[in-house]
Amino acid sequence: MNDNEPSGLAVGFTAFAGVMMIMVGVFQSVAGFGALLKDTVYVVGPEADYVFSFDATTWGWIHLLIGVVLILAGFGVFSGSVMARTVGVLIAGVSAIANFVFLFGWSQPFWSMLIIAIDVIIIWALTMHGRDITQG
Repeated sequence: MNDNEPSGLAVGFTAFAGVMMIMVGVFQSVAGFGALLKDTVYVVGPEADYVFSFDATTWGWIHLLIGVVLILAGFGVFSGSVMARTVGVLIAGVSAIANFVFLFGWSQPFWSMLIIAIDVIIIWALTMHGRDITQG
C-alpha cells in the first residue's frame, strides 16, 4: 500500500457516514411524518414557553425536510460526490441544531441527544475521510 492509497478504515468511515446519513434521514422523516399526520404524537414538555416553541406541524416539516435531504446526500456520498459530502456536513449540522432546539420544548430528550451524537459522527467522518471512498 502506498502513501496515496487510502486505508480500508478511512473508506469504512466514509461508508459508515453515508449509511448513517440515510438512517438518520429515515428517522427524521418518520418523526416528521408522525408529527404531520397526528400532531399529538409529541408531548409538549414543561418548558414549552421558550423562544423556539413551534407547534407539532412546524416541527414535522422541519424534521421531514432535514430527513429527505439527508437521505439524498447519503446516497450521493457513495458516488463520491463532493457536493453530497458538503451538503451532508451542512445538513448534519442543521440536524444537530434542530434536535438541540427540539430537546428543550418536547419530551423526547433521549431521541434528540442520540441524533445529535450521530450527526457529530457523520460530520467527523465526512470531513476527515470523505474523499477516500472514491479512491478505495
